[in-house]
Amino acid sequence: MEEIMSVPNGPVAVITGSSRGIGAAIAERLSEEGCRVVINYIHSEPLANQLAGKLSQKGFPAIACQGDVGNRDDRQRLLETTLKAFGRIDILVNNAGITSQGRKDILDSTEDSWDLVFDTNLKGPFFLSQLAARQMRLQVDSHPRVIVNINSVSSYAVSENRADYCIAKAGLEMMTKLFASRLADDGIFVYEVCPGVINSDMTAPVKEKYDNLIANGLTPIKRWGTCDDVATAVQLLTSGKLAFTTGERLNVDGGFHIRRI
Repeated sequence: MEEIMSVPNGPVAVITGSSRGIGAAIAERLSEEGCRVVINYIHSEPLANQLAGKLSQKGFPAIACQGDVGNRDDRQRLLETTLKAFGRIDILVNNAGITSQGRKDILDSTEDSWDLVFDTNLKGPFFLSQLAARQMRLQVDSHPRVIVNINSVSSYAVSENRADYCIAKAGLEMMTKLFASRLADDGIFVYEVCPGVINSDMTAPVKEKYDNLIANGLTPIKRWGTCDDVATAVQLLTSGKLAFTTGERLNVDGGFHIRRI
């Protein structure tokens, strides 16, 4: 579903890993805010095309584009497909991510898992942001230009069976600050959203564990977060209303980040 469409002149948003879950919620929300969206997926072609079709039927221009953000050629193709369809890119949401393969103890973790997790969760977002920023710098008009990195409380909260995931997410925090600093003079804003325990495909295998933790006070707000909670945060950050803020983290974690005694 990579066709040129006759569309209004709304901002163009690319959301990686957006065929389902948090990414799909973000794509829907930004569409409702007037964005033309590119739904990126790696394996879930039917879901991506279904979402793009659903949005298009509502009058929200959308296309689906396959691509692994950890792959150089796929990142380039994602950018080229976006420009072919819409002629620009105003918003990049680096949402695609995978958890540690096998969730092995730190003493048993493997280089294969490390490489896969880092390619998807850190290297991919870095170099896709680089491509997007180069294009955004050529666009000087009324649309806000924003990069949002979807991070995790695992960037600072230790999980000994997900070392590669935690370290990659910690790197994403520094990446946010680096791009925010570099792109400020260009009027391009960079933020990160830090979800906590969100009800999604990724957390399904540990649902019972977190049901109990939440009930016992893991977070001040005693409920699971939703994909819509994260989408609301992205909506705010991409609205252009925070014109004196960049490099900032917005926690969507029920207050998990608050240190309590």
